[in-house]
Amino acid sequence: MVRTPEGKIVVDPTGKANGRGAYVCRQASCGEKSLHKQLLARALKTNISDEELVALQSYFEAEFSKV
Repeated sequence: MVRTPEGKIVVDPTGKANGRGAYVCRQASCGEKSLHKQLLARALKTNISDEELVALQSYFEAEFSKV
């Protein structure tokens, strides 16, 4: 995950995007925990908007459940 210089939270599977990054393990429970306890927001030193929160939850459910 990356907080871009513009302040948006985006998924960065390559790990090479510009901005402040944070790693999340590839399990759905890790992704949910990072959002629920605001661990991701703290790691990225930002607030996560409601729109970004919904998008990230959908991403975690779709992508991390495959692993």
